[in-house]
Amino acid sequence: MKLSARNQLKGVVTNIDVGAVNVEVTVEVSPNVELTWILTKKSCEYLGLAVGKEAVLVIKASNVMVATEQ
Repeated sequence: MKLSARNQLKGVVTNIDVGAVNVEVTVEVSPNVELTWILTKKSCEYLGLAVGKEAVLVIKASNVMVATEQ
């Protein structure tokens, strides 16, 4: 598969927090570096996401917010 998104991070699912409609999934992409996102429960089931399973995060964004402490 070819994608136009260049930011692809491979990792392992470390946590899945299931809500009524949405699911919060956390993936460790390198030691002590985790990314968390929210998707629908249906999408999570379709992808077969489970703790311990490998996943590839594909990130394509037109905007990125940056913050610093004052």
